[in-house]
Amino acid sequence: MASDQSAAVGCGPDEAAEIAARRRPLRHAWDTFSFFLVLTLLAVGFSIWSMIAMVLVHLLPRRFGQRLGQKAIGASFGFFLWTMRGLGIARVDLSALDEVRDARGVVFVANHLALLDILLLGSRLPRTVCIIKASLWGNPVLGGGRLAGYIRSDEPLRLVRNAAAALREGSNLLIFPEGTRQPAGQLGPFRPGFALIAKEAQAPVQTLFIESNSPYLRKGWPLWKRPEFPLRYQVTLGPRLQVQGRAEEFAQTLRAVFLHHLQPGGHHS
Repeated sequence: MASDQSAAVGCGPDEAAEIAARRRPLRHAWDTFSFFLVLTLLAVGFSIWSMIAMVLVHLLPRRFGQRLGQKAIGASFGFFLWTMRGLGIARVDLSALDEVRDARGVVFVANHLALLDILLLGSRLPRTVCIIKASLWGNPVLGGGRLAGYIRSDEPLRLVRNAAAALREGSNLLIFPEGTRQPAGQLGPFRPGFALIAKEAQAPVQTLFIESNSPYLRKGWPLWKRPEFPLRYQVTLGPRLQVQGRAEEFAQTLRAVFLHHLQPGGHHS
């Protein structure tokens, strides 16, 4: 069973009327300018900070560097969302995340709609790290993640140990258990690695539900391809659970929770 999450936010007649109004020449031109401006700022800012972070990771004490890196990522993500809202091309409701801003040692588990997911969640979840693919670890554009204490996707047992250690040290871990974006916003199978990590660290699993009206940056959508505006995103909290039993069974149970919430008419916590 799969759940299409594309129509969960802002899909009524008012949304259709606004899209039609934004297709008028002047508004369309403004939205297009705003879109490419944000992408340019993101690319330039990300590249500059990554180069600085690649130097700092070798100069700063590990704990201090991680906190600095995490704060820098949260602030920069927040700035870009603020810019998108200010320019009128995005409407974002992340207020539910305020309840967990002070969380420590929590595994945040979210569905993976699009590449913007990490930006949305990272802007409101300080002291949070992610897992970086081993093949990308040496990429200089990911220097900010390395400074922030992001975890290399290494041999499975080493990955579990390193991620559990980060949780015990007070960082949170953000994981998309599907592992990749799915076509048409569907919900893919959940890999059990997040449950193994949470069980090893005896950390709670906090569910996060991401919903949007737009297919922008979903699987197969190029970064520079202009979507319809406004982009709408909403994140809500689901249950916080402790891993019990086998990791594979817990992953399947948690996927059922996501399916129930994200299906049309699903219950919003």
